[in-house]
Amino acid sequence: MNKMQIKKIVKENLGKHLNCEQEIFDHNGLIFHKPIKLNEFQQNPFLEITSIEKTIIVSASDEIMENVKTLLVGKSRDEVFECPLIYGQSIYYIPDMKEMKLCDLLPQYEYFYLEGNEINKLREIKGFNNSLEFDECGNASTAIVFFAMKDGEIIGLAGASKEYNNMWEMGIDVKGNYRTGGLATVLVNHLMHKILSKNILPIYCASSSNIASQAVAHRAGLIPYWISTYKNILDGSSSYNELVKLLY
Repeated sequence: MNKMQIKKIVKENLGKHLNCEQEIFDHNGLIFHKPIKLNEFQQNPFLEITSIEKTIIVSASDEIMENVKTLLVGKSRDEVFECPLIYGQSIYYIPDMKEMKLCDLLPQYEYFYLEGNEINKLREIKGFNNSLEFDECGNASTAIVFFAMKDGEIIGLAGASKEYNNMWEMGIDVKGNYRTGGLATVLVNHLMHKILSKNILPIYCASSSNIASQAVAHRAGLIPYWISTYKNILDGSSSYNELVKLLY
């Protein structure tokens, strides 16, 4: 898989998420887009801002679009992402195909892969919310995991969810006593290579405020490619809803 193929996969799947045509990613600068329909996981009203390459896409529900345009037309990229109606920004990483080095395993740990239904064996473990997920029936919605054990205990785990058939999103959790030793980097790096070997694109997401997570991505051989806002305040989901609802 080369860089052009990776970018093509990302844009195809972003287009599905935003319900937009591929031509939108060729635009230079700010562009507004009204999704025809939302999926069940998206907020309603919908407002999401995505910056990828030279394009800044403001995707908003029809009922709020004109007000959003009034706020954002003429604004710079930084000003657009300071819009008071949105909160949280996620940086998305892709493999750096120029630096595809496999990290050495740390010898003090044991390592294991699990895939598919085998992951259900981990149903009872706790503390791995970023990397391991089960549905309401108790079945793993995580597609693959790579984890490290010490003295019979799982102390670090990288997992990937099947966001799309050809693009899986990785997450990482390491128990507190084992952090800062490079284990997170090793787990993410090996999981990335494993997923690539299946001809599937692994991506990694880090909050714009989480420097430690961003450092893991960099050391594991990933580079930032796009950024998206996380949520908007219009449905009351903000932690500061009692304050921000006065704004609108």
